[in-house]
Amino acid sequence: MINIGKYVNTHGIKGEIKLISNFSRKDLAFQKDNKIYIDNKEFIIDSYRVHKKFDMLKLKDINNINDIEYLKNKDVYITSIDTEYLIEDFSNYKVVYNNIEYEILEIIENKLYKIIKTDNKLIPINENFIDKIDSENKKIYVKYMEGLWK
Repeated sequence: MINIGKYVNTHGIKGEIKLISNFSRKDLAFQKDNKIYIDNKEFIIDSYRVHKKFDMLKLKDINNINDIEYLKNKDVYITSIDTEYLIEDFSNYKVVYNNIEYEILEIIENKLYKIIKTDNKLIPINENFIDKIDSENKKIYVKYMEGLWK
């Protein structure tokens, strides 16, 4: 199971739920008809939207606040996601640049980009900088670029 957030409240009387989520692939997880799990109970996403800092989910067959409110403050999970990697996975990886390994200290994310912060070095996570991702050995190989890290 992959944790995608926490159900923190409801919105309105029809049972729409508010999630707090830092999940990196919301675009894949919060799709209509995807299954989510709260306290080992399966639900199907009917719609998704963002409201202020919350991810808002309307779930199929939940039409009343009383049908879902008892699960408030529980974590929300999915069983799988169709992607090559998740940003969350990188926390245990090493970055390899010019045959030198670096520790990942932090992954910085905003709406436009994701950056890996190593020992005072920043690496954008995109095809222009990443040569390959070795999931087996938990290494991210960065393309050599003249003058990138002097």
